[in-house]
Amino acid sequence: MTQEIFHEEDEAQRRPKSRRRGRKAVFIIMASMVVLVGGALVAALLYLNSLGSAYEDQVQTFDPEETFPEESERPAKDEDDDSLNILLLGADSGGGSGEDEELPTVPGGARSDTMMLVHVPGDRESMQVMSIMRDTWVPIPGHGEAKINAALTLGGIPLTVQTVESLIDVRIDHVASIDLAGFQGLVGAMGGVTVDSPEAFESRAGYSFSAGEQHLDGEQAMAFVRERRAFGDGDYTRVRNQQVFIRGVLDGVLSPSTLTNPGRVHEMVETFSPYMVVDHELDSGTVGSLGWELRSVGEGGIDMFTMPNLGLGTSADGQSIVIHDAEAAAEIGEALRNDEFQEYVQSR
Repeated sequence: MTQEIFHEEDEAQRRPKSRRRGRKAVFIIMASMVVLVGGALVAALLYLNSLGSAYEDQVQTFDPEETFPEESERPAKDEDDDSLNILLLGADSGGGSGEDEELPTVPGGARSDTMMLVHVPGDRESMQVMSIMRDTWVPIPGHGEAKINAALTLGGIPLTVQTVESLIDVRIDHVASIDLAGFQGLVGAMGGVTVDSPEAFESRAGYSFSAGEQHLDGEQAMAFVRERRAFGDGDYTRVRNQQVFIRGVLDGVLSPSTLTNPGRVHEMVETFSPYMVVDHELDSGTVGSLGWELRSVGEGGIDMFTMPNLGLGTSADGQSIVIHDAEAAAEIGEALRNDEFQEYVQSR
């Protein structure tokens, strides 16, 4: 995973401080949204040129031959389409909700504990982040039907990308993954994160969370976003809690105490980047340029939601699953291809 950027000093001095600070924070905004699933946090911070080397030295990249499906198996993209679709994966090897789960078709292997699609419109005026439920029962190309997170074990990153692309008939431009253990240190580097929990619950890690606002350290935050067994609806509340956490991180990284503290920002980069893997084109130059293009996007320009589904069910082999909504997936694909995804999300 990798990126960098430049601007004229005299021009920056003419702009109001709040405008300059917004530019400085844009990639941190993007990063905050995907901290659970990797890649973009450090990319965000690379807007600060001095951090480029720290990122480059520690971040890993996927083998170019083992990142995307064969070209013949992928959706085409209109050459005039300037939008970007980034698939963000969180593979949780440190105690996530799927660590001890044995699926009939996926014996003890890596699974994507968290999956999000980030859409950046061609006009770069907003971003949309769509969570995909990990237990969504879908066709896995070449393997029949299974939970969508099984694709990572059955065929690695290429099959995971192909599975998502085939669901919505839209091309994925970039992919990034993170071991979720990395964000524990990130939260520590931020001095903790404040979340507004929609309900009280006890986590299996031994933490008690009350309804409403509370400040969490790294270990507490990890327990907060991992928990699923405390809820009757399983991953539905878990995904909502992930989004609540992301909002909390947004507030934290956009605060003056973070944006004006180069030491804290540098610590965030060094803490997070060893846990990240990105495609070889997601380098510091690419992300830095994108960050400049997204400079006017604020928290209000970021929409987060969960991909619609038809509720809980049971597969033929007895697994508890989330039933895929093919009609909604088709509508999502059409909105993405027409670069009208923001309108689709906000109309829901």
